[in-house]
Formats: sequence, C-alpha cells, structure tokens
Amino acid sequence: MHMERNPAQTTASQPSRALVKRRRISGLLQDYQLYLLMLLPILYFIIFKYVPMYGVAIAFKDFNIFQGILGSEWVGLDNFRQLFAMSQFYQVVRNTLLLNLLDLAFSFPAPIILAILLNELRVAWFKKAAQTILYLPHFISWVIIGGLVYQMFSNTGGLVNNLVNSLGFESIPFLTDKNNWVLVYLGTGIWQSAGWGTIIYLAALTGINKELYEASDVDGAGRLKKIWHITLPGIRSTIVVMLIMQLGHIMTIGFERPFVMGNPLVMDYAEVISTFVYKAGLQSAQFSIATAMGLFQALVGLVFVIGANTIAKRFGEQGIW
Repeated sequence: MHMERNPAQTTASQPSRALVKRRRISGLLQDYQLYLLMLLPILYFIIFKYVPMYGVAIAFKDFNIFQGILGSEWVGLDNFRQLFAMSQFYQVVRNTLLLNLLDLAFSFPAPIILAILLNELRVAWFKKAAQTILYLPHFISWVIIGGLVYQMFSNTGGLVNNLVNSLGFESIPFLTDKNNWVLVYLGTGIWQSAGWGTIIYLAALTGINKELYEASDVDGAGRLKKIWHITLPGIRSTIVVMLIMQLGHIMTIGFERPFVMGNPLVMDYAEVISTFVYKAGLQSAQFSIATAMGLFQALVGLVFVIGANTIAKRFGEQGIW
C-alpha cells in the first residue's frame, strides 16, 4: 500500500539552509591553511594573466602612448589588415611554425626517451647523479647558453672548428649557414630542456603497477618488450596531455633563444614572432601592430589546443578537459 510522505516530515528531514551554511563556513575554517595557500596562485593569475587582457583593445585602436588605451582612436580591424599586408608577417609565421614543428618532432620525444632510460637504471647513486646533471641546463640563462654556443661553434676560434681545423679540414659554418644554424638551434634546445622535461614522465612512471613487470619477468619478457608493452602504455595519457599542451604553443616561441642565437646571416630562419613583436613594439613603437600579432598568435594557439584535444578524445584518450 502506497503511503504518501507528509510534506512537514520531508522538510524536517532535509537540512535547513542555515545548517548548510554553517557546515560550509566550518569547512572553510577547518581548511583555512589550504585556502590561504591557494590565494597566492589565484592572485598571480588574476594580476598577470587576466588583468593584462584589457590591453588586447590596443590591437583595435590607433594607440597613442600619451592618450592611453581609452583615449586612443578606435580603428577596428585596420591593424590586422596592415599586419597581414606585410611581407615580413608571412616570413615570421613560417619560421615560427617551422622551428616549433621541428622542436615538436625532436625535442618532444627526448624527455620521454630520457625518462625511460633513467627509469631502467638500477644503481641508485648513479641515477640520482645523472638526474642532477641533466636538470642543470634548465637553470642556465639563454644569454649564457648563447655565449657557450658561440664559443663552441664560432667559425673562427670556436672549439669545434679548431678541432676540425687541426684534423686538416675547413671550418664548418655552424652559425652562418641557415641549415647548420637550425641544427645547432634544435640541438641546443634539446640539451637545455630534455632533462627538466623528464620530471613529469618520471612521476608518471612511478604510477605504473610493479606487478606488471613481475608478471612479465615470469613470462620471460626482455627489457625492450617491457618498455613497449608496459612502460609506454602506462604513460600514454601523460604523453597525450603534454602533446596537446605543446600543440597549444605551436605559434608561441620564446624570445631569448632565437634572439640570442640569431644573427643577420640567418635572419631568414631566426626572425620569429617574438622577435618581430619586440622590434615592432619596442624598437619601432608600433604598439598596435605588435598587439595585433600577439592576439593572432593566441587565437591560432587556442584553435590548435581545441583541435588536438578533440582528436585525442576521438581516439579514446582523456584530453585536458
């Protein structure tokens, strides 16, 4: 027999709004240290990531530094038309895509391979020493790295070319030939970032169930088979997430690396979006053009992130959202 519930009983059984509010306040007070710790990164993102978005309006104005953003004349898409009409625009976009795609092809797999190799080491002290040595280049300024590169690969007086000359061969134009410069650029980037990039993958490797390796030992699997069938599938989701994030920066390139390593003889490849924005915005005071380039760069990066995330989910991966 169906019995109807008394509305008064239903109301009484449910916690009152005042009680729910008290519970929330109690939860906040109980974990106030965690919320205080979260306050600093939240303030960082608000101050340095969201507040500067107001400056995007410069891309749509004839910006005058004395009149400010609000006082400058609105010109709509004229800055973008002027930007796209520049012959240098297509050169810097091409160079940025080229260098980033080469970095994606060579620099992205490097920390994965390095992390797997470190994970296979069994001597604890050697493993820790190797990790420390591999992490160090990440903390060296690109200005210092640029100086080291010139000392190593300079056409006259460089350590490598001195060795080549002592063997009876002619100097190799590492820094003045475009193709050689790209190889030096890529190699330096791998050396600087590969060790630091292993941290995430080493952390992911610790989450793989050790019983899988023990079972593979019973089956007689060698190291290569363990890596292929256990290690790589175990960190596949991490690799996919990192790849999506890397694709999101396909149009974003650091300023220091191409600026320090570039020279007038290789500007056909060394002139990228970041150096173009620096020269147009700071050296030539074309703030509106530089902002328009930055906004274009951000929109293309957003498209790449959404596209890569969608493709990853189509293949059954988790993605980043």
